[in-house]
Amino acid sequence: MIRLTFLSLCFSILSASLPQLPADLIHGEHWALSYSGFRKGQHPDRGDGAKNPSEAQIIEDLNILVDEGFKLVRMYDCDTNTQMTLEVIRKHNFPMKVLLGIWLDAEISNHDGCGWLTEPIPESQLAENRISNQLEVQTAIELANKYDDVVIAVNVGNEALVSWNDHMMSEERVIQFVREVKANIKQPVTVAETHYWWRDYGTNLAKELDFLGVHIYPLWEGEGIDNGMSFTIEGVKNVIEALPGKKIAILEAGWATIANEFGDRANEKNQKLYYDELKTWAKANNITVFFFEAFDEPWKGNDDTPNAAEKNWGVYFENRTPKLVLQKD
Repeated sequence: MIRLTFLSLCFSILSASLPQLPADLIHGEHWALSYSGFRKGQHPDRGDGAKNPSEAQIIEDLNILVDEGFKLVRMYDCDTNTQMTLEVIRKHNFPMKVLLGIWLDAEISNHDGCGWLTEPIPESQLAENRISNQLEVQTAIELANKYDDVVIAVNVGNEALVSWNDHMMSEERVIQFVREVKANIKQPVTVAETHYWWRDYGTNLAKELDFLGVHIYPLWEGEGIDNGMSFTIEGVKNVIEALPGKKIAILEAGWATIANEFGDRANEKNQKLYYDELKTWAKANNITVFFFEAFDEPWKGNDDTPNAAEKNWGVYFENRTPKLVLQKD
């Protein structure tokens, strides 16, 4: 009874601003997942080439997700793994749509703002990134048009403007890319940033977009499960108040199941509580939420820190078995 009362209070916080309309949902879905297919021993290109999942492994992943009822995933770049996934969805007629990502590497050295950049990024690297970013944008346009039956929206840049990132862009450059993408595809276009970036700095960029891509993580911001949902709703409320009239989607929200950084706040029981509450709220308010994420990603970070938070956000373990959140009674 206490938790039901708490949730009712949470749901009433946005009564003046939400719910959005069913037409505001991405492809009619209120619940989706962030997806990366990289398994143990695989990884994106980190300077010495990528080790990508096989077609058979992608098929296995998609079967798992479809069987669980997911019809929409978010992917983060336009590299080989993403291209293979788009082709597999079409080739095998999976009932799955994709929010396609454009990954933008640093064009500004944020060594003074990013805690793990100890030296300035060389200008030669920044210059290479400017070229590769333009190529990434061009590839995204090609993929969105080639797979227009699969790609239902395109995201330009992932946390490339927030103050602490290691792949900093200028807002002007992001807007340039947004305009280029919008001029060459028919799908909606967004940008993914933290809720507090949208709240504090989002006015100019929001004008360019079809909807706002919001990230919010109670765990990263020091919150526990008892107020994780109210913190999430308050963050969304602040974005809506700062940028009235803009459609929003939550492109990342999740709960790690083990993490050195979060202590006992990170566990499978809390993930399930947050997942269930957020899903109910998303449906009630016609907001598409991409829960982070489908599968644990052991390739992230250092190999000698298996309990680092960044590796353990999946609703499935890396071996593709479900965590508590998806286990059947």
